[in-house]
Amino acid sequence: MEALVLVGHGSKLPYSKQTVTEVADKIRAKGQFEVVEVGMMEFNHPTIPEAIQKVIDMGYKKIVVTPVFLAPGNHTERDIPTILGLLDEECHDENCDCHNHGHAHSHEHGHDHAHGHAHSHGDPMDIPEDVEIIYRKPMGADDRVIDIVLDRAKGL
Repeated sequence: MEALVLVGHGSKLPYSKQTVTEVADKIRAKGQFEVVEVGMMEFNHPTIPEAIQKVIDMGYKKIVVTPVFLAPGNHTERDIPTILGLLDEECHDENCDCHNHGHAHSHEHGHDHAHGHAHSHGDPMDIPEDVEIIYRKPMGADDRVIDIVLDRAKGL
């Protein structure tokens, strides 16, 4: 059994959560994951820990966490993996061995980890040993994203 948790940034305005929720609804409709949940970085609920805990409570032992972000940044490279318990909270140096659990499978390391704003995104979760967290990369400059940008530029 495999669950998907999509992570959005969150906002004081409703659009961020609404968009990520619409993405989740469309993924759910495709039927490729038994469960699709949404967790938000900040400002909105459910939070990332709330979404992860929900699927753990449903009995899922394999959870794919995918950020609905375009580019890698502090949240995708540091904050979210820290919340998921995949990075040591004190590890800010790319030369540091930041993986402290056996749960990280797809998280790639080595980007700038300077954190430009002073607030905490929560303590690392205590993921049960029998639960596997697979953390994926943001979308990046995927050709499918390029097509969407071109469509928007053309007013489509």
